[in-house]
Amino acid sequence: MRLFCYASALATLWFTNSVNGQIFDKHVVVCQQEDAALAGREVLRAGGNAIDAAIATALGLAVTHPAAGNLGGGGFLVVYLADRKLVKTIDFREAAPLASTERMYLDDKGKILPKHRAGARAAGVPGTVAGLALAHKEFGKLPWGMVVAPAQKLAREGFVISSTLASSLNQQLGMGKEVGVDEDLGPDGEKLGDFASSVAVFKKPGGEVWNKGDRLVQPDLANTLDRIAAEGADGFYKGRTATLIADYMTKEGGLVTLEDLASYRAEIKSPLHGTFRNHDIYGAAPPSSGGVVILQALNILERFDLKADGPHSPVTLHRVTEAMRRAFHTRAASIGDPDFVQIPVERLISKPYAEFLARTIAPAFATPSVMLTSSTVEGAEPNHTTHLSTIDQEGSAVALTYTLEEGYGSKAVVAGAGFLLNNEMGDFNLTPGLTDATGRIGFEANRIVPRKRMLSSQSPTIVMKGGRVKLVTGSPGGRTIPNTTLWVILNVIEFELQPRASVDAARTHHQWFPDILKLEGKKWEVATVERLRQMGHVVKVGGIQGDAHSIVVDEQGKRHGVADQRRKTSTAAGD
Repeated sequence: MRLFCYASALATLWFTNSVNGQIFDKHVVVCQQEDAALAGREVLRAGGNAIDAAIATALGLAVTHPAAGNLGGGGFLVVYLADRKLVKTIDFREAAPLASTERMYLDDKGKILPKHRAGARAAGVPGTVAGLALAHKEFGKLPWGMVVAPAQKLAREGFVISSTLASSLNQQLGMGKEVGVDEDLGPDGEKLGDFASSVAVFKKPGGEVWNKGDRLVQPDLANTLDRIAAEGADGFYKGRTATLIADYMTKEGGLVTLEDLASYRAEIKSPLHGTFRNHDIYGAAPPSSGGVVILQALNILERFDLKADGPHSPVTLHRVTEAMRRAFHTRAASIGDPDFVQIPVERLISKPYAEFLARTIAPAFATPSVMLTSSTVEGAEPNHTTHLSTIDQEGSAVALTYTLEEGYGSKAVVAGAGFLLNNEMGDFNLTPGLTDATGRIGFEANRIVPRKRMLSSQSPTIVMKGGRVKLVTGSPGGRTIPNTTLWVILNVIEFELQPRASVDAARTHHQWFPDILKLEGKKWEVATVERLRQMGHVVKVGGIQGDAHSIVVDEQGKRHGVADQRRKTSTAAGD
């Protein structure tokens, strides 16, 4: 049975890169785009540490990966500092503007208005620049200007675009529908071409279509980065850039003001910490739900011998699904901004509570999701986040996940500033009191309140063993993010797969509601899928889940930079 299951797991591997990924002796950066990875490596070669490299890479992605890399979004960062033997997190999640209200995106009949999806009104107060500046102030090594410089150069001199970015920009600008980039459009068809300020930044000179090998130059973005390089966070939240944001908001009906920008603060927090199979797991605290979901799921699964049955056997998939179901119910019912709601985090990630939850899992029958809640459930999040991982020669490491929410965020560039705004306000619970089987959540913990930070699925994670980093990981993918990260952790620790196989193996997802088990890809044993259905799971097969750019450190200290190849353009760069 075990041999069959492992053979089945290996059959689901999608890619044929080296077994271990790219191997480095000193330091490595893994992210979505090559120029950004090289920016991080440049900083490491100049004597920077893992934090410096993460900041340079993130700013590089703000130039080269506009669908998710950003200055106008927000996220979370987990850092391990080898010299201090210390793990910290930085919360730079976006916040609701002061003028926001609980029902601001509903009409008089309670129907959600499209204004939460695109344009200035969809944006929360950006956190990225504040978060990166705080990370550098507290943990960086090189001068701030040296860390920002690679991104400034990429914006001012331009970079050569890939076929993927060319196709995406063409579609966004109404230049044709290319296969494979439909996901870049908003759910209601919103695109960059709907906003004059975005067209001005992303159109090709002469109005022709973009092609692989063309150079994208962004002078307004370069000027914004110049101000950030010179003034730090004040170069974004005050002065010229802040005025450009506020003026654009006034003109386009947005809510973010100069007061919102000046009062925004990124926060240093203690990480959530748990253990699994004698490994230490560190993740982000609320308003990120990722740390709670992953630690609760791992605590539940620690009660079972998953390895004995193999990663993709029906019994393992059933147990993992039931753990996901319970952890995502916890996410929906309990997690929000801890400055506004009380969250019993210690209980939620405790071993005794996991033991209680594990006892509610039937050995061979799916739990209907509606049975997990006492709230009324009636009737029957986008994938454009990006993750990067870094590690330096001393063993310090960073897992950083940040986002604009949907592809290209609100689709609206701040006129004169050159960067896209997020559309993160849609991550609040927009229908207070209404939770339904389609996945809409109405619990109080994540309702809109001024200055409140919206719930996030981002899950930057560092795994350690014996006081040394073993795994740095995370992923984009909306609500699939915690489950993608969970599978990478299980593959490395529980199933002891090689680094490349741990990232390439097909993943699964269940998020409580809708009550559907999604199996990534198509290479699943027919008997496995049928058995899951017999157990009562509603199974859907297909699609791509996540983009988990990871670093695995082996027993010899070699750094395996594993760039997830699901979206083709990712890169590991190091020495």
